[in-house]
Amino acid sequence: MSSSASGVVLYDRTWSYGELLDRKRHRSVSVVIPALNEEGTVAGVVASIRDLVGTLVDELIVLDSGSTDRTAARARAAGATVYSREQALPAVPPCPGKGEVLWRSLAVASGDFIVFVDADLVAPDPRFVPSLLAPLLSDDELRLVKGFYRRPHGDAPDGGGRVTQLVARPLLTALAPELAELRQPLGGEYAATRELLRALPFAPGYGVEIGLLIDTWRRHGAGAIAQVDLGTRAHRNRPLHELAEMSRQVIATLLGRLGIPDSGAALTQYLPHGSSWRMAPGAVPAADRPPMATLTATGIR
Repeated sequence: MSSSASGVVLYDRTWSYGELLDRKRHRSVSVVIPALNEEGTVAGVVASIRDLVGTLVDELIVLDSGSTDRTAARARAAGATVYSREQALPAVPPCPGKGEVLWRSLAVASGDFIVFVDADLVAPDPRFVPSLLAPLLSDDELRLVKGFYRRPHGDAPDGGGRVTQLVARPLLTALAPELAELRQPLGGEYAATRELLRALPFAPGYGVEIGLLIDTWRRHGAGAIAQVDLGTRAHRNRPLHELAEMSRQVIATLLGRLGIPDSGAALTQYLPHGSSWRMAPGAVPAADRPPMATLTATGIR
């Protein structure tokens, strides 16, 4: 394990599976896979983790965000416990968005450590979860571990992660340089303590990862954050107009966390439509969900 100049820990220690089990001791681990219409890949993601259940992993949960395909059925058949977003938190009407379903997962995931893994991964490495857990199990000062990886796109061996490279990392370098050396600040594969996650607000959309990152840094410092190399991550790449909407949400969350005024306006996109253009207004960035630890039995205070 080594620290970068930024203070974020670069974790490069390798532990055997037996050593990780010894270090886990009496503590428990939940793996949460948020999913929305990922029937083609979710079973493979579950299968990559399933053999860990009963030893390193205590719960393997797929939290379905309103899928209209066979995502839930395929996840259940592959061996996961499946909850809909409504089942996870019945007292609170759901909002759309990735952050919403991650937030709701805290109502059903009981582990002392929680690992998030995206549902759209193609042939994920079974070592993802052990690699993300290793730093937390070996260093009590750490609270959040982010994975980084090569992200192939088309013919480029590392051409994916366009929002990360063009939006998130330049903004972090300009506005929060202690976090500038994080290679995948928006990556969907990360682990954290349950205590941390329940204490933080969640941006309901694609700003969730940058929000959790900045909140952890501001509360606990860069030394509470580690990053670990997961090798290669392949997933479904999104079209440019979807990435633009994602970027808008990331920017809104990042500025809000740093106390920088944002217009609050939705992003309007202009898409080719025959020989002219079609105007496509986006969604207004939604308000954060409050820390799960502040919820009452009947919902949000």
